Amino acid sequence: MAATSSQRGRPSIREVASAPMPTAYGEFGARAFETPSGHVHLALVLGAIGDGGSVLTRLHSECLTGDALGSLRCDCGAQLRSALRTVAAEGRGVVLYLNGHEGRGIGLVDKLRAYVEQDAGADTVDANLRLGLDADLRSYDDAAAVLRALGVRSVRLLSNNPAKADGLQRNGVAVESMRALGTAAHRRNRAYLETKQARLGHHRPAGNTLEELPAAPIDVGRLLGPQRPRADRPSVVLKYAQTVDGRIATRTGDAKWISGEPERRVAHAMRAGCDAVLVGARTMLQDDPQLTVRMVAGASPLRVVLDSTLRTPLTAKVLSDDAATLILCRPDADPARRRELAATGVMVREVAGGPGGLRIEDVLRLLRSLGVASLLVEGGGRVITSMLQAGAVDRVVVSVAPTIIGAGVDAVGPLGISRVSEGIRLVNRSVYLAGEDVLLSFDVANGSAVPSTENHGEAER
Repeated sequence: MAATSSQRGRPSIREVASAPMPTAYGEFGARAFETPSGHVHLALVLGAIGDGGSVLTRLHSECLTGDALGSLRCDCGAQLRSALRTVAAEGRGVVLYLNGHEGRGIGLVDKLRAYVEQDAGADTVDANLRLGLDADLRSYDDAAAVLRALGVRSVRLLSNNPAKADGLQRNGVAVESMRALGTAAHRRNRAYLETKQARLGHHRPAGNTLEELPAAPIDVGRLLGPQRPRADRPSVVLKYAQTVDGRIATRTGDAKWISGEPERRVAHAMRAGCDAVLVGARTMLQDDPQLTVRMVAGASPLRVVLDSTLRTPLTAKVLSDDAATLILCRPDADPARRRELAATGVMVREVAGGPGGLRIEDVLRLLRSLGVASLLVEGGGRVITSMLQAGAVDRVVVSVAPTIIGAGVDAVGPLGISRVSEGIRLVNRSVYLAGEDVLLSFDVANGSAVPSTENHGEAER
């Protein structure tokens, strides 16, 4: 293919290959451009560029760890998916994947070395500086050259980073506006996101974040609390939605939907903020939840199902996509059934059993050994009860819906408490609104252990 002519002495670039690229968001035209620097950048083009004016555009810096491997240290993968979805929704635009930008331009090896500095207490800027590197080595000259080669004259830029807009404008591509891409923060990347705003001048994310929920702003970081894992278990947040009269489902088990859409968006953002989300087998069988973060831009957590006898059907939604799923069962569970589930790509692990199902202490110890530092427990009632009996809950978040259904499924079952003074005390109350629902969050005072002669078992609802 012919080289693209340079402008004002700028180096030329060359389009070297093109092909249709079907994605989950639609079919893009993939066009590869080789630059004098040796980097090959990939432009994913949707629709007709036409006169090149006002093209919705995303400049996406290469991030192997976030884009391909799903690292939770950054929000790159979530932003890439969000950009593809946004361009697809409009039907015309460009997502330009810029190679050579790994780690803000310092490369993969130094990026990993910077991680070590971050783990020692440095933020992402100081980590680079400690290595003798600039905070950001990226250039957007190539990006502007590629856009000009595509016929793009002006863009509406999907980015939180003003430096990208400046780089395009210095190189002859007009930036009509900037639209910040939102992500739901995770405990592992919250400091990274804050550093981008405080020290690199990034705009505050907007869009699919909680700051723009209707009714009231909700900081999911505050809802989840400080999340301090222990050596033997993750930090555990217990979250459930109930009616005003304290039911999490009707007498028939129906729980869709007790809460409204704004509250469910909060719930999805809470999932995105944790390493794992856990439910019992009965909840999985009754509700068939997917347990992903479809309503926000963020990373779906590890999905954990407590299923002592492996009743999970092969058609379950938690087995239907590429998000990770872990099923915990007793050692005496059917080996053939275990092989069937493992063949779907799900992880199946054994945990010591007891009269109530699985021992909660052993469940949490196993999760911690797998690297789970923060766990969101969503139910059902027996899981909630078992977690409280085991003294394993650090924080409780309850969503109260303005609905009364009468007899139904209780959120918490018997705890063996005979006196009010023995009850689990909740402190540090916060109250939020999400649409018509009210969210109450509390810390659990001095652990949640309560008197009980029962084995701490798995919830089957």
